[in-house]
Amino acid sequence: MPDWAVVGDKRRAHIERVVSLLDRWAVALAVDVETRSAWCDAGWWHDSLRDADELQLRALTGDSERPVGLLHGPAAALRLEAVGETRQDVLEAIRWHTVGSSTWTRTGRALYMADFLEPGRTFMQADRAFLADRVPDAFDAVFRQVVRLRLEWTIREGKSLSPETVALWNDVR
Repeated sequence: MPDWAVVGDKRRAHIERVVSLLDRWAVALAVDVETRSAWCDAGWWHDSLRDADELQLRALTGDSERPVGLLHGPAAALRLEAVGETRQDVLEAIRWHTVGSSTWTRTGRALYMADFLEPGRTFMQADRAFLADRVPDAFDAVFRQVVRLRLEWTIREGKSLSPETVALWNDVR
């Protein structure tokens, strides 16, 4: 984790499970070393500021509009850029991992799935485990299903849809 990360024990355990899934998929898909590294780095860093307070996140992002729960990805991407990270697929994966992006490469798509499918989450455990196991054989189909499930949850909870989420759904439907 970067020295500027704000991560408690519970969050660190989540991050470790996300990285474990990403690494498992990278091996099963026989991706090249650079891609595997990008996927794992995105996993390690995606929630590096998840436990930061609202003032810090708003100061880092300059965003006074979005809900605070959506700011840790953009804040982490900006911090990583500031310390020299140049891989755009990694930065974009981290920046948009909470809402999705229609412009993602497989790095963003893999992170989005791993963040949702990691086994420590308590909801839909059997369904999510089934989907996680299917990623190596049906990457795009599982991605579409994860987008749909996350979209359904957002609507069911009465939360607003970000423009990025709508664009992603329109891209994969």
